[in-house]
Amino acid sequence: NPEAIADRLGRGETFLKENTKIVGGAIALLILVIAGILGFQIHKANQNEAAQGEMFQAVYYFEQDSLDYALAGDGVQPGFLDIIDEYGGTDAANLAHFYVGSIYLSQGEFQSAADHLEEFSSSDFLVQAHAYALTGDAYLELGQLDDAIGYYQDAAGYKPNKFFTPKYLSKLAIAYEAAGDLGGAIDAYEEIEENYPDAYEYSEARKQKARLEGLASN
Repeated sequence: NPEAIADRLGRGETFLKENTKIVGGAIALLILVIAGILGFQIHKANQNEAAQGEMFQAVYYFEQDSLDYALAGDGVQPGFLDIIDEYGGTDAANLAHFYVGSIYLSQGEFQSAADHLEEFSSSDFLVQAHAYALTGDAYLELGQLDDAIGYYQDAAGYKPNKFFTPKYLSKLAIAYEAAGDLGGAIDAYEEIEENYPDAYEYSEARKQKARLEGLASN
């Protein structure tokens, strides 16, 4: 109805005339919000680029097994802990958590290892599953078997593949047995036996499964 449309347009024009300041303020606020979001994204990208550049030496020390320098820096170049403190929230800091957790695990600092590994996340199916498994290792060493089992389950269930999943299932079975859950351990070994016959862990899984079935039947 042309008359109805004209009436509505007229009411809208009247509203704009009567509320010019409110409408203008709302538009200005929207512009500020958009500018803030874009500014934050640009700042984060710049921070991440800077962090990745500064982390290069720490990665080199890690690869050379100079773990103290990798963690805390060498007095000139920052270490992974410095990257986390200075560039928190960046992709580089996220990766630094993985490195730090791995280092602490190798040094027997199991709770610190778990804390940092839990801060790490990745879409890469190899690295993320490995991080879950390392976190499980830390909790296993701490005697927190439920947590260890949970993380081994995450590792084994995260984008399963024939290269690494059997290893994670073996760790899961060990944690189940340590917790007194023989059924869970048998199921983990059975999954290796049924789904990964070409895996390095296959023969050991069959042997351990037979052993646990014997224990369970007694």
